[in-house]
Amino acid sequence: MTATGAPWFLSLNGPDNVGKTTQLERLAHHRPRLQLLGSIHQHDPEPWRHVAEGDYAAWWFEKSTTRELTGMMLASHAIRATARRPRHIGLLDRGLPMLIAAAAATSAVKDGLSPEQALAGVEEIVAESELTFPPESAILLLPSRDTARSYAITSVREGRVWTGVYVRYQHTLHTVLNLQANRGAFAAVIDCEGRDADEVHADVQAHAENNLNPTLLISEQP
Repeated sequence: MTATGAPWFLSLNGPDNVGKTTQLERLAHHRPRLQLLGSIHQHDPEPWRHVAEGDYAAWWFEKSTTRELTGMMLASHAIRATARRPRHIGLLDRGLPMLIAAAAATSAVKDGLSPEQALAGVEEIVAESELTFPPESAILLLPSRDTARSYAITSVREGRVWTGVYVRYQHTLHTVLNLQANRGAFAAVIDCEGRDADEVHADVQAHAENNLNPTLLISEQP
């Protein structure tokens, strides 16, 4: 936490192709105290490189256990947090709630569980972890509040047809994210349907200004 009690981290979360990376880059533009930290894979590449050497999809959806996959994501998330520079706000591309959602959606598909059962199982693994996770202000970007429409929007933006198990995973991920949103897992939920990037960014920026240390959000023009 900052001296004002505000979190040192802000995360943007949501399904593929909702605009998380773009919005983070816009938020950090001309704000030197906002530090883009990117994804967990950038800060802990070795274990992910190791599993990706073979059939990454098979490892993710078939060979790995839910505990193993969740543990890897949590460990990488904790390592990423250590890269934040002093008196900087770390901007996370997918924070802890999103990692939990991804693990739960995978578990539901792989273990034959309902989204609710899978989410409860992953949350239990997180609770049992001995790792320390930084407090973050987590924003969820949703293509649509309707799960079916949300999937349809993001699949079109992919530019290629999703096939096989990944279709089930994406459908389930949208469901899990809505479950989390309804349970208050996110500090803010932004419905992006029918809105352009500027309108969404206005909401992201307003949330940052209301929930983070305002002295670190000052924009410096070139």
